[in-house]
Amino acid sequence: MSDSQHNGPAPRWWSRPAGTPEAAAAEPGEVPAAPAPDSGSASATSQAGPRYDPWSAAPLQVVDHGRARGGPALWQLAVLGAVIALLAGCAGGYLGILAERRTGTRLELPQAAADDKGRAPDSVAGIAATALPGVVTLHVSGGGGSGTGTGFVLDGQGHILTNNHVVADARDITVTFSTGESVSAELVGRDGGYDLAVVKVNGVRGLRPLALGNSENVRVGDPVVAIGAPFDLSNTVTSGIISATGRPITAGGEKRDGSDISYVDALQTDAPINPGNSGGPLLDARAHVIGINSAIRGADKGEDGDDPTRQSGSIGLGFAIPVNQGKRVAEELIRTGRATHPVIGVTLDMEYNGDGARVDAKGEGGKPSVVADGPGARAGIRPGDVITKVDGVRVHGGDELIIKIRAHRPGDRLGLTVLRDGKERTLDVVLGSASGS
Repeated sequence: MSDSQHNGPAPRWWSRPAGTPEAAAAEPGEVPAAPAPDSGSASATSQAGPRYDPWSAAPLQVVDHGRARGGPALWQLAVLGAVIALLAGCAGGYLGILAERRTGTRLELPQAAADDKGRAPDSVAGIAATALPGVVTLHVSGGGGSGTGTGFVLDGQGHILTNNHVVADARDITVTFSTGESVSAELVGRDGGYDLAVVKVNGVRGLRPLALGNSENVRVGDPVVAIGAPFDLSNTVTSGIISATGRPITAGGEKRDGSDISYVDALQTDAPINPGNSGGPLLDARAHVIGINSAIRGADKGEDGDDPTRQSGSIGLGFAIPVNQGKRVAEELIRTGRATHPVIGVTLDMEYNGDGARVDAKGEGGKPSVVADGPGARAGIRPGDVITKVDGVRVHGGDELIIKIRAHRPGDRLGLTVLRDGKERTLDVVLGSASGS
């Protein structure tokens, strides 16, 4: 190799800053720019720096560990980038929320529009809307206990009809209207035999009396609506049909002396009725009262049905006092505080197990079983006669005979079919009157 190849200017792969004894290193990855060659200048050749000597022990590239130049380090750039990205993300999210609120793009499920239209008057909703303002809840206390029942407004003077067993032992009576307002009430009169009572509120304006229907027009299968406060759940509405008419039932009897037994020629319904419904109205399709809810038939608790204790819940057998009977009794209670009972003036043998109702041989205390000059005596009824029909409708016991007679008014004329000496005959009886409890 010739000397010219070794003594020429070495390439400036590295250089030192002017005025410092140490060279400044380029940042990792940075390639220093080579100066433009100036072959025509002798001074440039003499100041070009060390020549390349392949025989030298020094490396071609020298790393400068001296003072760094003024630019930021890589980790600083990384931190700065992360902060900028975080701020950009937060700003983007906030702007996204604002955009969503402004554009209304949030999720909304489809829904029917609000409908303020009323309901047909003969629908359950229409009947309830008509009747609810006239139905009240009664809270009573006294006699060592308290209870809840239902009633409905009869007139603008504040008279309210309910069941006798709701208020029988009451000392304090509170009436709560469908609006939630409560006032005190006073007892006007009650009758245990019909299980009806009238109470009165004073100083209440805007009363909404319910219209009374006619229970003679009721037929099996007619739709009905019951309103009450079962288990103190006021303004409860249930619906069903009339499942039977003229159903003879007796209720009460807890006093063991018969003074609290009620005899009802009832309307039977499958509209759910529970404790607390007592005294509430049973309404027809025109929102007219056709009955006063009074009793339910509970299911046997025992598996064999021999447990006399009944469950209190509804099993679809509810009974209502016909409104025609309720109207008459309510009028008498408002007028005199007492109700009258139609009677035939005979004593019945309640232990008789045969078909029909037998006139006892003797009355109470050894008195005659047929009251002298009473309705039965004038019609020709004798001791030992078995009454089998009332106006052609068969009766199967003494309770049913009482029920059928009490379904009428004093002064009504009935045809009684009696069995005497193996022969049946029909006797005309004009019902008398007796004062009730």
